[in-house]
Amino acid sequence: MGFAENFVWGAATSSYQIEGGVNGIGKGPHIWDVYTKEPDKVYGGHTGDIACDHYHRFREDVRLMKEIGLNAYRFSVDWSRILPEGTGKVNEEGIQFYNNLIDALLENGIEPYITLYHWELPYELYKKGGWLNRDIAGWFGEYARLAAERFSDRVTHFFTLNEPQCFIGLGFLTGVQAPGLKCPLRDTFEMAHNVLRAHGRAVQVLRACAKQPLTIGYAPTGGIIYPASERPEDIEAARQKYFSMPEDDSNWTWNVAWWSDPVLLGHYPEEGLIRYAKYLPKITDEDMRLISEPIDVYGQNIYNGRAFRMGADGKPEELLRGPGHAKTAVNWPVTPECLYWGPKFLYERYRKPIYITENGMACHDTLSLDGKVHDPNRIDFLARYLRELKRAAEEIDVRGYFQWSLMDNFEWEKGYAERFGIVYVDFATQERILKDSAYWYGNVIRTNGSEL
Repeated sequence: MGFAENFVWGAATSSYQIEGGVNGIGKGPHIWDVYTKEPDKVYGGHTGDIACDHYHRFREDVRLMKEIGLNAYRFSVDWSRILPEGTGKVNEEGIQFYNNLIDALLENGIEPYITLYHWELPYELYKKGGWLNRDIAGWFGEYARLAAERFSDRVTHFFTLNEPQCFIGLGFLTGVQAPGLKCPLRDTFEMAHNVLRAHGRAVQVLRACAKQPLTIGYAPTGGIIYPASERPEDIEAARQKYFSMPEDDSNWTWNVAWWSDPVLLGHYPEEGLIRYAKYLPKITDEDMRLISEPIDVYGQNIYNGRAFRMGADGKPEELLRGPGHAKTAVNWPVTPECLYWGPKFLYERYRKPIYITENGMACHDTLSLDGKVHDPNRIDFLARYLRELKRAAEEIDVRGYFQWSLMDNFEWEKGYAERFGIVYVDFATQERILKDSAYWYGNVIRTNGSEL
C-alpha cells in the first residue's frame, strides 16, 4: 500500500514571486508592484521587479524541473500580465509568455496546473474597489474566460484562488501584505463573500469556455488541528477545533470552514453566521448557488498545525509544544502529523479528492565551499511529512503533492530573506543550483514514495 500509481508529484510557484519581467512588456501594475515601492513595507526594500527572472529564463527552469523528475508544475498566471487593466484590452505578449511556458512543460513531459489568482490583483481593479466591489465576480469571470480560451486546449487542471485566508487577512485585515490596509471587519466579510462569488463565477466560465473537459479546484490554506493522541475523544476534539471559528475576531480569516463550507457544502458555517452576524453583508440564495458551483478536486496548502485533546470540561484544549520543539528557519513549528490529519479531516467533511497544493519549509540555505547546497533539514522535514501523507493516501483519495517551492523566490513582505526552494537561486547572478533536497525529491518521485 502507498501512493496510487498515478499519484502526481509536483512543485509550485507563483507569478510575482518568480517571474520578474515587470517593465516595458505590456503588463499592467498590480497591488504588489505598487506596494513594494512603499518605504519600510518589504524587508530590505526588496521588490519582485526581477525576482528569479523566470520571464526570461523559464526554459532553463523547465529543464531543471525535468532533471528533478517532476510530473507536474503548479504555477499562477499574473492577471495583470494578460489583462493590464484587469478587463478589456488583452496583452498578447503576456499570453505568448504563458503559451511558451505551457508548451515547454508539455514538451518535457510535465503536466501544467494553472492557478488563476495568487494575490496579484490588477491595480486598475483595486482602484475600483477591488474585492469590495461586487462587480469583481464578473471581472474575474472575464479573466477566467480568457484563460480558458487561450490555455485550455493544452491545460486541463485549473485552481481558481490561492489562500484567500491570506490575501484578505494579511492584505486587508492585519495589513502586513499588499495593499497594506487595516479595514473594518465589515469590509473584510464583504470582500470574503465577493472572493467566493468570484471563485464560483470562474468555475462556471472555465466549464463553459474550455476546449476540453477540465479538472477544476480551489486552493485555500489554514493551520491544521491534529489530535494529541489517537483516543477517539481527542480525535473528535481536534475535528471540532479544526472547523471552528478562531478565538480572535481580529484574525478571523485564519480558518477553514468559513472559506470552504460555502464552496463544498453550499452554506456558511452556522457558528460563524451567529458570531459574525453584525459584520455580514447580504447573502442571497443566488450568491450561494454561485459560490457552490461544483468543483472536481480540493487543494489545501498545509505547513504546520497544533495538537488538541478533549478537556475535562468536554471542550477541546490545546496541548502546548514542549521547550526546544523543532522549528524551521522562519520559526514555523515542524508538525508532520498535520499532513495525515489535515487531508483526513478535509476528506471526511468535503468528500472531494485532495491535492496538497503547497507544503515545504524555509531553511538557512547557503552555497557551501564545495559549490553545492546541502539542506539536510529540508530532506528530514519532507521525509517526515510525506510519510504522514502516505499514511493518509492509504485511507483517503489523495491525488497529488506540490512541494513549495520549486525555487528560492520573493517571499512577499519578507523579500529574499527566506529560502523555501529545492533549487537555490543566486539573486545577484540568477544562477540556479539544485539543492540536495531536489535530488532526494527526485528519488521519491522515481520510486513513487515507496522508500519513505
